[in-house]
Amino acid sequence: MTRIRIPYHTSALEADLPPECQTVILTSSCHAATDARPPSIEEQRQRVGRALDQPIGSTPLEALAAGRATATIITSDHTRPVPSRITLPLLLERLRRGNPAIDIRILVATGCHRATTPDEMREKFGEEIVRRETFLMHDCTDTASLRQLARLPSGGELWLNRAALDTDLLVAEGFIEPHFFAGFSGGRKSVLPGIAGRATVLANHCAAFIADPRARAGSLDDNPIHRDMLFAARQARLAFILNVTINADKSIRAAFAGHPEEAHAAGCRHLASEVTVPRMPADIVITGNGGYPLDQNIYQAVKGMTAAEACCKPGGTLIMVAGCCDGAGGEHFFRALADMKNPRELLAQIQRVPQDQTAPDQWEVQILARILAKHRVILVSDVCDSAVIRSMGMDAAASLPEAIDIARRAASTEARVTVIPDGVSVIVEKA
Repeated sequence: MTRIRIPYHTSALEADLPPECQTVILTSSCHAATDARPPSIEEQRQRVGRALDQPIGSTPLEALAAGRATATIITSDHTRPVPSRITLPLLLERLRRGNPAIDIRILVATGCHRATTPDEMREKFGEEIVRRETFLMHDCTDTASLRQLARLPSGGELWLNRAALDTDLLVAEGFIEPHFFAGFSGGRKSVLPGIAGRATVLANHCAAFIADPRARAGSLDDNPIHRDMLFAARQARLAFILNVTINADKSIRAAFAGHPEEAHAAGCRHLASEVTVPRMPADIVITGNGGYPLDQNIYQAVKGMTAAEACCKPGGTLIMVAGCCDGAGGEHFFRALADMKNPRELLAQIQRVPQDQTAPDQWEVQILARILAKHRVILVSDVCDSAVIRSMGMDAAASLPEAIDIARRAASTEARVTVIPDGVSVIVEKA
């Protein structure tokens, strides 16, 4: 028997696969040593400190802060496991070391997500820093808080948060992981979609770009989505970033600081060397979305599904293990899938939508429809309403063994199984 363990909600789910399943487990080196001692808080601070001491392609943050009256730090919202309790105080300390009088604001990059709640703020940043610092919440629909700049290379309108534009020094923190259509998260993504207006995000996430084969995990070269994001970050005058990569327990593995493009590129290269796994085609592919907060809704869980999609044979079954305690994750997203006649028709319909008519959450609908058009999807959750899951074109299972049993009954006895314990943490090699 092969014992598998998939991150799930705030813990993990386990199951046994018999020898006849011909199981292959694909795990990145970041997540392979599950029995290794996690780095202490002090060790994580030291990793960040070393990155800030030797920034890539940039003078130190302290020098950048000197002579500036104001600074804005872009930080991630509640949907991203950025270890801000460690990173943000270090950024604040460096800025004030360089200029004790600098006026600092912290802008929470929500993109098109809902606002982060006060409880989520305290959980993410810590009670003391929330009380002491000035936080601003980005709202992509609040036109009064946005300003229009030059059009994106794609032709879309570029609207960005004024707090980021009306500052002397713009800094961003974030983390780098494989991203299912932007190539990698981090870097320029703090600006677009992080602090962009809804019209800008919709234009960047248009149907043509999502369908582009270069818009995939691990791919930056000629990626049209990445190209727009870089342009937006330059227009915003993003001056300095602190990005980290993280272990399975969300602790800091490595840190990269400095020039927004050079430091991010170095982080992406480093991560790719650790997380690229071979493509192993299978009849059944089992994956997860990294546990909470990354698996808090179905919308987010689509990201992990794309790694499984890369290994799943046409007509095969994809099992996604995700808590989805927040349900579907968006009304537009839910309704589009719940109202569809079938995935192929929905996909064809979306691919005809012009860039300037992109609908909210259309990209996530498009990707899930693409997956459903080729594969059966079973979503494993004992937290999410099974009726919601089924109404969106997927099968529901309350446990991992139940899902495996369903998938095996529909497959041959010699069915191959590929397991990707954390689908958002790997890059599957191209076919």
